[in-house]
Order: sequence, then structure tokens, then C-alpha cells
Amino acid sequence: MASLSVAARSVDLVKTYGSGDTQVRALDGVSAEFYKGEFTAIMGPSGSGKSTLMHCLAGLDNATSGSVSIGDTELTSLSDKQMTRLRRDRIGFVFQAFNLVPTLTAIENITLPQDIAGRTADAEWLDTVLTRLGLKDRLKHRPGELSGGQQQRVACARALAGQPEIIFGDEPTGNLDSRSSGEVLSILRTSVDEFKQTVVIVTHDPRAAAYSDRVVFLADGKIVDELREPTAESVLDRMKSLETV
Repeated sequence: MASLSVAARSVDLVKTYGSGDTQVRALDGVSAEFYKGEFTAIMGPSGSGKSTLMHCLAGLDNATSGSVSIGDTELTSLSDKQMTRLRRDRIGFVFQAFNLVPTLTAIENITLPQDIAGRTADAEWLDTVLTRLGLKDRLKHRPGELSGGQQQRVACARALAGQPEIIFGDEPTGNLDSRSSGEVLSILRTSVDEFKQTVVIVTHDPRAAAYSDRVVFLADGKIVDELREPTAESVLDRMKSLETV
């Protein structure tokens, strides 16, 4: 692993909610590295801290202590304005709920982050993304005119359009049927293999995790295991052992 560059890193990350007797330690000293050009899945039982970890890595939530870096940039040292710029310029997001603007067309949703930033998406790159995602004939449709799978493909295109350093997905297939889920995961896999993107997703689905290069397992706010070249069966076995501990 020494030869791989680190896209995101957490060091001794702690996140607590509440205080006193009711305090919950969602993350309990998590140190992890996520490598450039890799697809990593974060898994664990309900309440293990997996979404909290991803939100802290992506700058959507502040850790109680410890540090998070995107590339060489340490997030805790950033002002709110710098953090907003980093999320806009260097990070892509794909959420379970799609988070599309219902009044905008597909292409307007896809280019929205660049439009807000006053930039124009690279035309050749955008065309490649739209072609690969099979969206060329859907660009004038609004979200309400698209299926769930198509809406999530639009969300993937939006995440890819700005050529971010890293894409985070929070249960990106959680609201999709198995066929649409497979399409979206194939897109994320392709973005790693063909576009050299870095992808980190949180998922509870062993079949989704099987698309990744590496699975990181959390339990009770700690990283407890890691699996490379996962299959749905090997992931399911690890998950069962975690849930019976």
C-alpha cells in the first residue's frame, strides 16, 4: 500500500453526541486511509458509526477530536468559507435521496455545482460522463419524469461532472431496486477503473460492497476489520460475525 497516494485520511477520529450519562461515542478513535484510484466500501451494523465517519471525512460534520485530511489539506484548520470551497471544488457526493432540484432539468441538475461556482464544466469530460451513464436522451427531463435509477444516474453525473478528487456515496443504492442498484454501482466502478476516480461509499448491502476494491468494517465506533477483493459471500460472513459479537 505504500506506493498508493492517500485521497482521504482520518487520524484518531472521535465524535460524540450529547453529554454526561446520555453521551454517545459514535466514533471512538478511528484512523483510516482511503487511497486514490480505489473504490472503498464502509460497512458495519446499524449504529456502528459508518455514516458519521463518512460525513466527517467529507466535511459535512465536525469531529469532536482527531483530524481529517483530503489530500494534503487538513480540514480542522479550514474556515467555513474554505470548507465550502473544498466541498464544492474537490469532493463529489451521491446521496440515497438523490437530492435533485425538482424544477431543474437533468442537465441543469448535473451542472448546478459548476453554475453556482461560476465555472463551466469541461465539455469533453461532461460528454464522456453523460454518454457512459446513458443520459444523453434524458437531459431535458425533470426529476419527476425519470425513474429512480435514472435520477440516481443524474446524481452520479453531477458528482462526476466537476472531476472531484474523491466521491462519497451515502447508501447511494438504498432507494433503488436491484437492477437500478447494479447500474449505479457499475457506474461508480467504471469511474474508478476508467476515470481513475476515488470512491468511498457507506452501504449495508454485501452485493454493493462486492463492487469495491476494499471493505472497511466498523463496530461500536471502531474499525474492526478490513477485506480486500471482496465477494458478496465473504462480506456477508464478516457482517454476520460482527453482529454476533
